[in-house]
Amino acid sequence: MTIRKVAVVLSFLAIMIVCGCATTSPDGPPMAEKQQIEALAIGIQSLGGDVDPEEAGRAARIAFEYSHQLALEYQITDPPLIHNTKVNLGLRPRGLCYQWADDIEARLRQEDFRTLSLHRAIANADNPFVIDHSTTVIGRRGDTLFQGIVLDPWRQGGVLFWSPIRADKRYNWRPRAEVFEQRRRQRPEP
Repeated sequence: MTIRKVAVVLSFLAIMIVCGCATTSPDGPPMAEKQQIEALAIGIQSLGGDVDPEEAGRAARIAFEYSHQLALEYQITDPPLIHNTKVNLGLRPRGLCYQWADDIEARLRQEDFRTLSLHRAIANADNPFVIDHSTTVIGRRGDTLFQGIVLDPWRQGGVLFWSPIRADKRYNWRPRAEVFEQRRRQRPEP
């Protein structure tokens, strides 16, 4: 067994001990309730008077329903960090935060919204002691990432978390392109 695999297994065991082996339902996370979808639709619509209410409602419904669908496809039965470990060990197919963000973004882009736009964000990129966290942000067309709403199904193990980005006190989000550019500049020359 390689040193990396030993480190991953030890990390997995440590997480299991810390989390008390907490799991979600074997059937995956619960489906969103109508009120949850409506609240997100109102949040999206409140981004500006020119946001189409139908698009806001459709985006909210898709965000919740597709998060649930992905949770089933990813075989989510554990808290996020335990699931990450299972993915890294090859025990689960997908479910790392950037995969959630990739898949949610791709699904929402299929809608070709006229009044909404999508952004990608990363948090913790400058902190060597915690893992990066990726998400998709939905906003009013023409606005910046910092005026949008975080759509984060990873954080709660397949249950969609959403919040205006500025109100999300857990993470300090930065544009993904900015993080990638910073990393590119910091790479040593070959």
